Amino acid sequence: MFNQIFSEIWTNFRGRLICTVFGAITGFLFLWLGVLQTLFLLFCIGSGFFIGHKLDKNEDLLEWLDRFLPAGYHR
Repeated sequence: MFNQIFSEIWTNFRGRLICTVFGAITGFLFLWLGVLQTLFLLFCIGSGFFIGHKLDKNEDLLEWLDRFLPAGYHR
């Protein structure tokens, strides 16, 4: 019964559910850690997600850096 209800909610409202949970966790972190610490934590999580996504797609991170940094910056 509950699995069917949850799966229906998940298929119809997945984005709203994920963003609501993310917003609640972010709000809790703002209250618990403070604004700057929470922003730094979210930046680290986002960077980790981005790098992991690039590695999962077997993309070269050095090529990505070459597009955004001056030529020869990291070598």
